[in-house]
Amino acid sequence: MTDNAPTDAHAAHRSNAGYDLTPPTEAERAVLEADLSAEEKRVLLAHGTEAPFCGTLLGEKRQGTFCCRQCGLPLFKSVTKFESGTGWPSFWEPVDPEHVVGVRDTSYGMVRIESRCGRCDSHQGHVFPDGPPPSGLRYCINSVALSFTPEGDPLPDPLGRGDGTA
Repeated sequence: MTDNAPTDAHAAHRSNAGYDLTPPTEAERAVLEADLSAEEKRVLLAHGTEAPFCGTLLGEKRQGTFCCRQCGLPLFKSVTKFESGTGWPSFWEPVDPEHVVGVRDTSYGMVRIESRCGRCDSHQGHVFPDGPPPSGLRYCINSVALSFTPEGDPLPDPLGRGDGTA
């Protein structure tokens, strides 16, 4: 058994989209976190927020997939991205509902739903009920929490799980 293989007690769980959602082991997590910049750590691990209108992916218009910067899980397709005017990349639907987990967030005197990666549990942003049809949702995501893969290119696979292309 390799370090990447799940134990019998923690069998691999695949999403309906076919991606391995098994959380990283502590050793894998340490390697993933060591690859993050200080700003990425602040957002992904400490639940921070980047300044509006500053993210590198806000204006990204190419076809492709937006993945979790930490573990590489595909979170959003470019066809679900829209201009919300908020200053952060916004999407109306994740690649798979299991890829983006909602967690109640009561920080800063507000009640919101935090969006986290369904595999590594890193903070991505928040989801609000004021998005466009068909979902009516707006996933407001930090650029620094994502990596973009143009359509046809291999997706990031830092855990070595062989999950595919954009």
